[in-house]
Amino acid sequence: MTQRLSEHTRTSSGAPARVIKSILITFMISFLFIGCNQRSLTSTPISTSPIVSGQASASPPSSSASPAPTSSPIPSPSPTQVPLKIWLAPYLPKNIRPSLVLPDGYAFAENRDEADIVLTVDNQKLPPSSQWSYALVAPFPTVPDGITSQELKAIWHGDSVVKSIDAPLLVDASTLDVLTAFWGAPNANAVQVLPADQLLDYAWSHRPSWAIIPFESLEPRWKVLTLDGQSPVRKDFDPAGYPLTIPFILSGNVSLQPGQLGIPQSNRDASKLTTVALTGVTAMVRATAYTMEYKGITYPAEDIGSILSQADIAHISNEIPFSPDCPFPTLTQENLVFCSNPSYIDLLKAVGTDIIELTGDHFMDYGADATLYTLQMYKDLGWPYYGGGANAEEARQPVKFENNGNKIAFMGCNVGCVVKNEIPCDAIATDTHPGAAQCDFNYISTEIPALRDEGYQVIFTFQHREYYTYTAQPLLVDDFGLVASAGAAIVSGSQAHQPHGFSFQNGSYIHYGLGNLFFDQLHYCADYACDDAFIDRHVFYDSRYISTELITLRFVDFAKPRLMTPEERARLLEIVFKASGW
Repeated sequence: MTQRLSEHTRTSSGAPARVIKSILITFMISFLFIGCNQRSLTSTPISTSPIVSGQASASPPSSSASPAPTSSPIPSPSPTQVPLKIWLAPYLPKNIRPSLVLPDGYAFAENRDEADIVLTVDNQKLPPSSQWSYALVAPFPTVPDGITSQELKAIWHGDSVVKSIDAPLLVDASTLDVLTAFWGAPNANAVQVLPADQLLDYAWSHRPSWAIIPFESLEPRWKVLTLDGQSPVRKDFDPAGYPLTIPFILSGNVSLQPGQLGIPQSNRDASKLTTVALTGVTAMVRATAYTMEYKGITYPAEDIGSILSQADIAHISNEIPFSPDCPFPTLTQENLVFCSNPSYIDLLKAVGTDIIELTGDHFMDYGADATLYTLQMYKDLGWPYYGGGANAEEARQPVKFENNGNKIAFMGCNVGCVVKNEIPCDAIATDTHPGAAQCDFNYISTEIPALRDEGYQVIFTFQHREYYTYTAQPLLVDDFGLVASAGAAIVSGSQAHQPHGFSFQNGSYIHYGLGNLFFDQLHYCADYACDDAFIDRHVFYDSRYISTELITLRFVDFAKPRLMTPEERARLLEIVFKASGW
């Protein structure tokens, strides 16, 4: 064979024999190299690196070797990828779990030991994946308003020096486990665990009792206590500085963003919260008006104006018509026919008025022309009004608001001549002249359910008979109860010149009377009861009514209220809660 190859080569090219030998040796070495390289290629492992959502998978190692002959073995397919395991702490809030969606390549772990990634509160040094707000709460008729975070932690750990409350803190099992992970285990006698749906009733029947609950569990029969001055039902709430903001941490050996799992950022979204400031009697007449003339039109708002203007919806029940013919005010007035100078509207502007209630007895005191003039003033300012109007039909129409996703409707009426034994009763609107809306309980009992069917929370306000007592009288209890039975979320008395008590009926919050906002009854009532008043700040969240804060006022003169001192406030709350039967 060598001879024939040599002869053929010589014949065709004339190359010497040594060249032929060199070519033959090169060919044999190349053949051996190809075989070795093919064995190396087929023995290289296939990468099984996990694919992390949002990241490219690793490329298999490349080779510069020549392709394998067709007779060489074909590489085996890649084995099935093993999913990464995620473990959720069993104490996570119930609203977190349903929102989770696992990306491809992930599965839930049955226990923490087998997990690659965990969602817990264990490591507080990492950035939180979710921040959950909890609230320190007590039954509504609770006098203390709050404590410090140091006091709360001392109670948790059983520090006998702290005497904020002697009873154990009430929590459900999930909250206990969350706070244990956050603060450490509580003292055995410091906490009492109950099912979540039993906490409120138990606390009310075992007063004084305090509890810690998730923000989403708030409802009006709870009073939210402050911690270091912070409250999650307020507009100025700062989650980062709040002691009961619990950080849930997603941690492990793989990079995974909380958004990829659908973890909610929080259980409290500030964009879903609406506050409504509800007030009592405003009547800028007599000594109130006289003081405004000499101390400034906005003088009465100096101490409390910001409370109203910071609300999303600030309510004013102005009983008095404006009139360009209104005479200069005097400290006293023999008759009870009232009017206000149109310039006094600046006081209502200063407190950020958003809606006007017109159920007052004196709305028609200066005749139809002044009443219609007043209505036009409100229209020009863009202020909706209710409980009164240019005629009976307009007067009874609700006013609807939508704020931060919350739908809130205002309705109101005046019980009128029959109850008050006033004949004639010119304050009430008719088909032909303006005035306040006459209470029609048949209409109310159908209109409130219709508003509820539209998704509205109804605030209903009364101009009712005036009583100078803290305890609500039977006539008020009956009528307010009828409106509560119709489905109003809040029923409030705008007629009272001194504060009245409270009630919860048929799921409704009832305040029978708030007292005066801007009216000259300093030292008028027995025990100076007319010197005190409330602003009720109602809180709505995600289409639910969840809380009310009682803001307590004391008049310094005939025109200006101020915030009470803690001692004054405690005394008033004790009196009114007792008058409420609590």
